[in-house]
Amino acid sequence: MKILIIDTATENCSAALYMDGQISDQEQESPREHSQRLLPMVDGLLVEAGITLADLDAIGFGRGPGSFTGIRIGTSMMQGLALGAELPVLPISNLAAMAQAAIAEGATEVVAAIDARMGEVYFGQYRAENGLAVLVGEELVIGPDDLLAQWQLGDAVVAVGTGFETYPQLAEDARITVASHLRLPSAKLMIPLAVDAFNRGEAMPVDEVEPVYLRNNVAWKKLPGRE
Repeated sequence: MKILIIDTATENCSAALYMDGQISDQEQESPREHSQRLLPMVDGLLVEAGITLADLDAIGFGRGPGSFTGIRIGTSMMQGLALGAELPVLPISNLAAMAQAAIAEGATEVVAAIDARMGEVYFGQYRAENGLAVLVGEELVIGPDDLLAQWQLGDAVVAVGTGFETYPQLAEDARITVASHLRLPSAKLMIPLAVDAFNRGEAMPVDEVEPVYLRNNVAWKKLPGRE
């Protein structure tokens, strides 16, 4: 199995290659340089592995939530790569990627929050099932106070993402332990989820894939004819 994954949905720009159980990756936190940095990362990984896009089985990408511009860049580059090589696509949640990393370190319940600006966070709650992050409820874009008023926590919860450093009141509950090293998602963190999705037959044709903005989806649903 050979899967290339790219992610530009947050400040972190990254690419990872999973090839027959071996992993290689490149990443750099460069908020305004994703479009310049991503393709060289991809090229470098493929050259190092001695393969081309045509040798891949699928392309995964961080489908959001995250920065509107970052998601747009990643989605566009995914489309170009997948269409050119006629490859199926694996959309991976950026929140789930960070939760997956915490689960790999032993967490059983994880809350993930990415700073969404405008006084809100992108939020998801996950539990470990067979070593994988499974979403509890739905992903949200929500204000910190509203989130505190409605979430339900277990006895021991790991918190990941920039939302907890931007809004430290989210981590004041004694049951929460912040994994401060898991601030941002990356392509490498998405590999277990991508491999599992591929094995389940969930790779999709590129023309059926849509990014997840959360905030923008609300407006999109209200457009005439889009109900």
